[in-house]
Amino acid sequence: MEEHKKAEVVLTNRNYLAEAKTRNHFLTMDQSVASRGDDSGATPVEFLLTAIGGCVSMTLRTYAERRGWDLGEITVNVTQLKDEKGSYLTEKISFEKEITEEQRKKLLVFAGKCPVAKMIKGETRIFSSIL
Repeated sequence: MEEHKKAEVVLTNRNYLAEAKTRNHFLTMDQSVASRGDDSGATPVEFLLTAIGGCVSMTLRTYAERRGWDLGEITVNVTQLKDEKGSYLTEKISFEKEITEEQRKKLLVFAGKCPVAKMIKGETRIFSSIL
């Protein structure tokens, strides 16, 4: 059985300040001042974008290491955009080291295999309950 991943989030009494704990790590989320928050941390959407970028970069590192490719630093810029069809995300991936066109094609395919991206694309069910 795969390891269970868990996060607990508590919205404090300070506007929209939320404190999250996962394993031994603590994170702070908030809304911007323009959205009636105190801007004390990244917004939930910003955390989601960083989760995607982090997962994609780690997935690509794993793929490259298995093939003996030295990519150097991997940068993933994830942006939320909106148009008449709704919200969508873009990922712009770059590498410190030069890569071939063949590597570029394989890395782009493998980037879509990151577990967080797969969850966002609708492969994870969510069951909610109020205790």
